[in-house]
Amino acid sequence: MTTNEVYRIALAGNPNTGKSTLFNALTGLKQHTGNWAGKTVSLAEGSVHYKKSTYRLIDLPGTYSLYSNSTDEEVARNYIVFEKPHVTLVVLDATSLERNLNLALQVMEMTSNVIVCVNLIDEAKKRGIEIDELKLMRQLGVPVLKISARNKTGFPALLDTIDRMIRGEITTSPYAIQYNDEIEGKISELVPNVKKLVGDRFPSRWIALRLLDGDTSLLDEIQKRMHQEEESTWNTVQKTSGSHLENF
Repeated sequence: MTTNEVYRIALAGNPNTGKSTLFNALTGLKQHTGNWAGKTVSLAEGSVHYKKSTYRLIDLPGTYSLYSNSTDEEVARNYIVFEKPHVTLVVLDATSLERNLNLALQVMEMTSNVIVCVNLIDEAKKRGIEIDELKLMRQLGVPVLKISARNKTGFPALLDTIDRMIRGEITTSPYAIQYNDEIEGKISELVPNVKKLVGDRFPSRWIALRLLDGDTSLLDEIQKRMHQEEESTWNTVQKTSGSHLENF
């Protein structure tokens, strides 16, 4: 990893999990807010320095799912899938793990570079709730860390885990939801065709699932993104060709 490298870290989570508190605690005053990709939804961005790297944190809208049923969900989904952050932190409420894990499982269908942050452990302790993060880690197949964003508990371990994941020192094996035989059969039929369309640029299984769910907005977004990539590539070729022709 080179000196002063900048890495993008996305923060995802349900509303009221303390996700924005974590973002604010990590970035302090080094943050700004702006609209994302022509949407009315505002995203906060900030930076934190660790060792020889700079992490650019993106606070995604708080959502209960990533099925593009709302603008917030669409913006969060699109950022994770199309912008491909180096790491996605999924923030869970330690007092409501069962409800919050749904979003974590959805994110793990989209990317393997996931760290689960179990926040509000101080509140959980007050209620007599004990979290076995090692067992969760084995079941989910990604790093799981207990933190308290409000008290900055667990921050050194979190930053170290992000650093090691970016360095490639942590290998994840995200838990994959297995659906009934009929759905799995349809997924198997769709995945090869999806791969022909997008290659390895986007997660084929996840796209197949979204297509089965009738998510037509995703198809529109994929086509738009691929067109932009092709246009960018063609412009680069034209510029390169032009500079070579000038030498004749």
